[in-house]
Amino acid sequence: MDFSIRPSRKEDMASILQLINELAVFEKESNAVEVSVADLEKSGFGEEKRFQCFVAEKGNAIVGMALVYPRYSTWKGPIIHLEDLIVTEEMRGSGLGTALLNEVVKYGNEQGVKRISWEVLDWNEPAINFYESKGADVKRDWDVVHLDEEGIANYLANI
Repeated sequence: MDFSIRPSRKEDMASILQLINELAVFEKESNAVEVSVADLEKSGFGEEKRFQCFVAEKGNAIVGMALVYPRYSTWKGPIIHLEDLIVTEEMRGSGLGTALLNEVVKYGNEQGVKRISWEVLDWNEPAINFYESKGADVKRDWDVVHLDEEGIANYLANI
């Protein structure tokens, strides 16, 4: 294994943002990323820590990451949400995705969560196959629902 996994540090956030932008291009949403390095630093290392992030390093370069945050299930109790698991294109197939997911699952277990949840695009068959091979249950009968900033504003304007 020519990479290592560790918790992220504040100084990693520029590299994290590069990975986020790489994912956005892959997902055909290259203009959708609004978060900044400063936003990531504040949210991950400010007074109110909003996420935990693990990074994969090869040499001195960050080549993958997994970002999780706490949620609560009314049916199960505490859970964590895996927002993104990103592996650079050059490192796909190297075992890096498995190593990052392993770290997320170990972290969730240490936190005593009842579930780890995440979304995957329905056209991303390699990711779906990867997650299913790890024992994940891809819920194909559930739809993801979002209310973005504009939607929130419009909603509030109509109540």
